[in-house]
Amino acid sequence: MKARMLVLLLLVATLSAEASVHTFEGEKVFRVTPRNEEEVEVLTTLANNMQVDFWHPDSVALVKTGMTVDFRVEADLCSEAEILLQQNGLNYEILIDNLQTVLDGQFDSHVRSAGHQYEKYNNWETIEAWTADIANQNPALISRSQIGTTFEGRPMYLLKVGKSGANKKAIFMDCGFHAREWISPAFCQWFVREAVRTYGKETIMTHLLDHLDFYVLPVFNIDGYVYTWTKSRMWRKTRSTNAGSSCIGTDPNRNFNAGWCSIGASRRPCDDTYCGSAAESEKETKALANFIRNNVSTIKAYLTIHSYSQMLLYPYSYTYDVTKNHVELTTLAKAAVKELATVHGTEYTYGPGATTIYPAAGGSDDWAYNQGIKYSFTFELRDTGRYGFALPESQIKPTCEETLIAIKYIASYVLDHLY
Repeated sequence: MKARMLVLLLLVATLSAEASVHTFEGEKVFRVTPRNEEEVEVLTTLANNMQVDFWHPDSVALVKTGMTVDFRVEADLCSEAEILLQQNGLNYEILIDNLQTVLDGQFDSHVRSAGHQYEKYNNWETIEAWTADIANQNPALISRSQIGTTFEGRPMYLLKVGKSGANKKAIFMDCGFHAREWISPAFCQWFVREAVRTYGKETIMTHLLDHLDFYVLPVFNIDGYVYTWTKSRMWRKTRSTNAGSSCIGTDPNRNFNAGWCSIGASRRPCDDTYCGSAAESEKETKALANFIRNNVSTIKAYLTIHSYSQMLLYPYSYTYDVTKNHVELTTLAKAAVKELATVHGTEYTYGPGATTIYPAAGGSDDWAYNQGIKYSFTFELRDTGRYGFALPESQIKPTCEETLIAIKYIASYVLDHLY
């Protein structure tokens, strides 16, 4: 009897666990470009009346006249959303008609061979094992350390990539801030692979690794990334609990002490742009900030990799003020974007975050810049909305190839302009 009861309980537990996995069947992604304040107001009404997941910009509060707005609507609310848009005369297009179909199509092959692959999306367990393997296999170029643990207790591994030498300066690069931006961690892995593969064979990479170290954090928001693989593919935030709320997580890129929560961020824990209970309230944010503070004398550039919109951004995002070296950053970004386009013809826009994409306080790039790291950039990788966060694996290679060219260009410039 006890055995039967146990089997029954296990079955119930399995079913409830399966039931809690979010399916995106029938969900649509809409694109609207509001032509005036009235149309902006319609989108605000839409967001207030139903659960809407803003892909670009990050929240309805950031929507402005003339801005391209992409948002996801749950299946049972799609008709209602379309009626509201039609009744108010808004022009719209449906970028994705059935999100689940596109997500299924992300994986180029449903036959997934075991082990790490550079042209596939890898889950955290695979990436974690890879960080150990790549360091063990390349001791002369790579070492692995732990800079902290996540809210759920996972180790945050950092790879130091470079030939050992005295008084070397460094570039810090992180991927996977927002959990659903899978192309981002794919790039950090690609970068490390290319460093190993081309060292001693390619002039630029060899020169860079001889004279600079690269600190590479392959996945920053590990808990969120795991959640996108196991429960809900479109999760964005961390997985920390919030006092007095049943809503989970903080937007880690609103959690740094750079104009914290002053603009483009929310104080409501249920919102995707929730800034946290205080600056550096998140264990992940604190770990990264502490590492950079402890090594700020050697770190000369900060690169953070996001998606999507094909942009190269630099400070500031929390204010419309420009940086002291604004002209230099603009010139460097323009040249890097030009280099990027030589690979596959992909067009990027560039500029300060606040004016180029939208104002947002608490970002890691602004914070790093304010620590004295004067070359601080955010990459927003492919695409411009056709797939959005559901970029298929077939685009990993071209995306990484072009991004690598731009990063090598920036790194070479930084090496030539050490301060």
